[in-house]
Amino acid sequence: MLFKSGLRIDLHLQQKEQMLKEYGTDSLTIPLLDKDQILPSIAPSNDTDYHVKKPSEVLFHDTCNEFWWGIQNVAKGIWRDELPFAKSSFETLTRPELDQMVAWQIGLAYDFKIATGKQGKYFKKLLPTAEWQQYEQTYSDGNPAHFWQAVFTACELFSTLSEKIAAELNFKYTTKEASNMLAYLKHVANLPKDAKVIVDET
Repeated sequence: MLFKSGLRIDLHLQQKEQMLKEYGTDSLTIPLLDKDQILPSIAPSNDTDYHVKKPSEVLFHDTCNEFWWGIQNVAKGIWRDELPFAKSSFETLTRPELDQMVAWQIGLAYDFKIATGKQGKYFKKLLPTAEWQQYEQTYSDGNPAHFWQAVFTACELFSTLSEKIAAELNFKYTTKEASNMLAYLKHVANLPKDAKVIVDET
């Protein structure tokens, strides 16, 4: 329900038995009214369930791989002047991996006792100013030149953060994957529009 004041209430009705199974499983749970005294005692509301989780080395490397693999789709979409495909690829393949790395960087700064909010809504508040300004620049309009700038900014920010996080968590890390993909992205960005192939292997 959305009230004229702007306040919203999401109502979810359950049978008592099911409610008792689920009640309190979310650390943010707050009992507002218990007129029949059926609610069990729970800990005070807190956001611990939503704290950034420290990554395993496997998850860290998977995130790096997904970022660099996914961004080549963005490059092809920009070059082919396929804006919907390129934008969708950036937001569905590239952005989630970038946001994950940003969240881990924030987690490190706060000893992984911090929540970044749904879809990173607290990034601006939690990131150092310089990193936030760089992150802002990963959002572009539909102009291809501006889009390329956003892509390379995302790559630079992701590279910087992944190196820092790997060092802090003592993960093995190589810049080879990033260097190879950056070279590819620069190649595609400079391709003439009438090129027949992206990479000429003849």
